[in-house]
Amino acid sequence: MVAGSVGNLIEWYEFGVYGYFATIIAERFFTPEGGGEAEALVKTYASFALAFFFRPVGAALFGRLGDRIGRRPVLVLVISLMTGATTLIGVLPTYAQAGAAAPWLLTFLRILQGLSAGGEFGGAVSVMTEFAPPGRRGLYGSWQSFTVALGLLGGAGAAAVLATVLTEQQLAAWGWRLPFLLTLPLGLGALWLRLRLDETPAFREEGARVTPPAREVAGAIALGAGRIMGWAAAGYTFLVVLPSYLQSSLDASFRQALVATVLANAGFAVTIVPAGLLSDRVGRRPVMVTGALLVAVSSLPLLNLLQDPGASEAVKGAAVLAAGAVVGLMAGPGPALLSEMFPTRVRYTGLGLAYALSNAVFSGCAGLVITETVERTGNVDVPAYYAAVTCAVSALALAAAPGRAARRADAAGDAG
Repeated sequence: MVAGSVGNLIEWYEFGVYGYFATIIAERFFTPEGGGEAEALVKTYASFALAFFFRPVGAALFGRLGDRIGRRPVLVLVISLMTGATTLIGVLPTYAQAGAAAPWLLTFLRILQGLSAGGEFGGAVSVMTEFAPPGRRGLYGSWQSFTVALGLLGGAGAAAVLATVLTEQQLAAWGWRLPFLLTLPLGLGALWLRLRLDETPAFREEGARVTPPAREVAGAIALGAGRIMGWAAAGYTFLVVLPSYLQSSLDASFRQALVATVLANAGFAVTIVPAGLLSDRVGRRPVMVTGALLVAVSSLPLLNLLQDPGASEAVKGAAVLAAGAVVGLMAGPGPALLSEMFPTRVRYTGLGLAYALSNAVFSGCAGLVITETVERTGNVDVPAYYAAVTCAVSALALAAAPGRAARRADAAGDAG
């Protein structure tokens, strides 16, 4: 479990850091002389989204390798690629130093991160669920989501510490680089763990079994992407995009925004593993539908509370903590649900693509869509609408009767 999930921690630590420092990155890399702050932030999130759109490419490429040669060697490769690309961001020249080359170099490294992240999820979840004892796939798979929460918390914590000990000038000048450079020792530790990892029993025993028809696999991928779109959209809205939204739309300070994000991610982390364990007893779909519906009905009241100048900081903190906790209800059972939708021969590729496609559209575009829409319309409720609509659709996909490819999954998951 540790070797499988440690890559997710590093991946989401970096993606979190990029989101938390989005306003500084916008100023340093996307603001030539005369450029506006809003325009630069949109370009920063466009680079963020571009990395997500390379995730499906990475999921297909590395997933195919993982289903052919094994989970272990591919997971070693993707953690090496992620560590190298993230560390290099920490030493990139800024726009003031390299001119127009700076945003292109940053975007190139983001693409490499997207490719490696696309190959990470499918392999990590395959390892954890294929090693899981009978009736414990929900619990084991939930550790993938839990390490996502730890990564986001680690990124938020690093940003909060730097914002506390450094001045705003120091943070903008060089302090933002430190969290990216920290990835190097973390990545080397993860690489050491994965080099010691055995291949999964399910892959070793699969042999030459017949691969299911491509149409059946494609249908399962589409259904899986729909089932987790609410998790993808609400997770990024509340856990990553929130700091920049609070600063740009509600005039919060950098420190206030980070505190809110830490609380949201703490709530997210607390409910993930219990939700995965509960799904082993009552089924994946009931737990995830509950989470999706709760987000759908509570997003707007939550945002209105954050916008209310009369609400106390304690009340606002409790609200974002609860928002993260509700997202955790979807994230806990999600990995096991996806894993059970695909047989071993196509599991790495299938669940990786379902996750990557959903995240490319609904996570990667969250910051770009929310920032641009708020800027154009002046409607500060846009994040709530985005989370609520996607979770409503996700609840419908979860409640819908599964196709042939997914039917075995639901039967296995509901049985625990």
